[in-house]
Amino acid sequence: MGLINYLKTQFLEIIQWQDDSRDTLSFRYPDEDKEIKRGAQLIVRESQVAQFVYLGQFGDTFGPGKWSLTTDNIPILATLKGWKYGLESPFKADVYFVTTRLFTGNKWGTANPIMMRDADFGIVRVRAYGTFDFHVVDPKLFLKEVAGTDDHFRLDEFADTMRSRIVSVFSEALALAQVPVLDVAARYQELGEALLPLINPVVTAKYGLEIPSFIVENVSLPAEVEQAIDKRSSMAAVGNLNEYVKYQVADLVNKAGAGGLAASAAQLCAVLAMGNQMLGALGGVAPGGASAGALPELLSPTEAAKALGVTETDVLSALGDGSLKGKKIGATWRITRAAIDEFLKS
Repeated sequence: MGLINYLKTQFLEIIQWQDDSRDTLSFRYPDEDKEIKRGAQLIVRESQVAQFVYLGQFGDTFGPGKWSLTTDNIPILATLKGWKYGLESPFKADVYFVTTRLFTGNKWGTANPIMMRDADFGIVRVRAYGTFDFHVVDPKLFLKEVAGTDDHFRLDEFADTMRSRIVSVFSEALALAQVPVLDVAARYQELGEALLPLINPVVTAKYGLEIPSFIVENVSLPAEVEQAIDKRSSMAAVGNLNEYVKYQVADLVNKAGAGGLAASAAQLCAVLAMGNQMLGALGGVAPGGASAGALPELLSPTEAAKALGVTETDVLSALGDGSLKGKKIGATWRITRAAIDEFLKS
């Protein structure tokens, strides 16, 4: 009787794991160097998957339910172990329980700025942070690439392991999406949802995870880019600048006329002068009657090249050989409008 009781203590008859921690992703069942007997009961609860590993190779995978471990239920392990006549003797194998429920509110963020190419601003540096939800969809791949042989893999270890990988995937997805910087800054709440179709295939294929929700909480841009965005937003708020100025001038004319005939002439002249200056400043009619399309009095080589329809290199070459007159101040050239006209006539 004593021998029978002793033998019972050497075999695992029931294998199960109850998770009370709420932060465990995978857990290796502690077999205490015991063997699993034929017909042992495996109990897998909801939001769990049991993965057998035999001599470093993945065996059978069991979803939620109660399973009796026989040859019929573990065909992969039977093949790996090389049983010729079925599962008759006890065996040893590692059993990993993987949690498949949704883990929410995990933080991510860029430790260093992401370089991205933009049609409006060229190459800009972007910083971003937010949260994401995930769950395991491929236990074998997750154990292989993320948890490894850790006997108790927790969420804090996952954060340390995956944060840089998630940021890397986000950077690649942002580059592939080719989202303009103006949209990134103004509509970042929609950005995460737009990037999910690009992020999920990579995360699933590499790590056995799926991300149902990826939220971008903030995107910060360099100060000079933010200033450019503010200027563009202000211009959009005003709308048609010429119409706006014309309305202001007409209103001032009406007010001047209401002040009496003696005063209206002087006021009207002041109003028209003011309107002329406002239109010139905003791209309408320049003071003195010059149109907005006329060249300014002083041009940079870039502006001169645009006016002449040539490259900046051609302009610098012409300045160097003297065929185009200009003034060099330090390392910068300035060209007058008269010099451009003279160059075109020569």
